[in-house]
Amino acid sequence: MTKAGLALGLLAVGIVLATLGLCIGSTGFESLRLVASDAAALQIVRDIRLPRTLGAWLAGALLGLGGALAQGLFRNPLADPYLLGSSSGAHFGVSLLLVALGASPAAGGWAARLGLTGAAFLGAVLAVLITLGLARGVQQTLRLLLAGVVVGMVLGAAGSLVVLWVPDIMRAMQAFMLGTTGFLGWESVGLMGAALALCLLPSIGFARALDALTLGEASARSLGLALPWVRMALIAALALATGAAVAQVGLVAFVGLVAPHLVRALIKPTHGWLVLLASLMGGALLLAADVVARWLLAPQELPVGVVTAVLGGGYLLWLMHRRRL
Repeated sequence: MTKAGLALGLLAVGIVLATLGLCIGSTGFESLRLVASDAAALQIVRDIRLPRTLGAWLAGALLGLGGALAQGLFRNPLADPYLLGSSSGAHFGVSLLLVALGASPAAGGWAARLGLTGAAFLGAVLAVLITLGLARGVQQTLRLLLAGVVVGMVLGAAGSLVVLWVPDIMRAMQAFMLGTTGFLGWESVGLMGAALALCLLPSIGFARALDALTLGEASARSLGLALPWVRMALIAALALATGAAVAQVGLVAFVGLVAPHLVRALIKPTHGWLVLLASLMGGALLLAADVVARWLLAPQELPVGVVTAVLGGGYLLWLMHRRRL
């Protein structure tokens, strides 16, 4: 399979899943032909299902991109967008903003969504900087992993303490912790689309640097790469991708970890193709999980984070069994 063929295939899968997402409502599956003949149903599709479907794909694409960046930047196939405590930092930032504004993720328009994304981004950046400071850089992988665990636990506990202090936001934060696409609207689509475009620029631009890093620090320096600036740009892209996705859909597990693995299982791409294909794969994965979450128990709905945890955990267990780890 060629790289372009895989990209087209993932786009086709995304289109099919998006069509299914438009057909699934509170009563289960509905034909688009019937929806088109009903003005009220058509408005529901346009104002609720369509932005939710596009938003789920964009959030998955951001997480897939973040996973590819984390695994390439830290030369660790087990790295994911949450490796450096960025998810806990984003959670802490969002909880503080909700306390300050007294709002829920479903409330407000562009200003509220922009504020949530900004708070999550700042929290994610703060967590990443603290982790890198504790680990004294990214040269020692074990030290980096331990620092990420410590920062994640501390900021996660701080976020939980904020929620306990202000119980009014507990319901909103519960949905945030489990992961949900139910709050997505056109504002979320616009913000995540802009974030994805901003993250793709440095990711593709520094793809050759990621290829060089696979050979080791010394080899990358011998090629004349300004590694501190490369890391700064890629870590900023990683933090923005994670923060934007987490702010809109909450903590969704395994998508960022599994998406690059699935791409590598199909082809052996360079990082220029990997970041693009992992984004497409992540979008397809989260969109598929969203369809399952809405359809399985309709009219009730499962948290999409639960579905991705089950599917992603099952895939990793199968991978461990296959390779006899």
